[in-house]
Amino acid sequence: MEIAAAPHPFAELIGLEFDHKRAGESLCRLRVSEALMNPQGVVHGAVLYALADTGMGGALYPTLEAGQLCATIEIKISYFRPVRGGEVRCHSRISHRGSRVASLESEIQAGEVLVAKASGSFSIFTPRA
Repeated sequence: MEIAAAPHPFAELIGLEFDHKRAGESLCRLRVSEALMNPQGVVHGAVLYALADTGMGGALYPTLEAGQLCATIEIKISYFRPVRGGEVRCHSRISHRGSRVASLESEIQAGEVLVAKASGSFSIFTPRA
């Protein structure tokens, strides 16, 4: 099941858009701009991290029950290649989901080139009133 897009100010700030968010997987992307570069002229690592973090949340969110939320516990990311332009895509999927913690993985590509991989854990909880 695909869920409706909710406002996401940070994603809008960096130009991150979702192609889809389904229970257990998501695909998001962004177009590289000058504002996303570091002083060496490549996309800042934090931008790729944001793709993974947001993509993981997008894959997990549709699996939550009414009233539940999720939050990042930790993410490890490995960078393989610099990104100098074009479009960057992130495919995220749940690798394991328990009742309170989920593990997810993301692959980030520029064109056909794998530029980074990430793995993370997210907390699943119901906020207290």
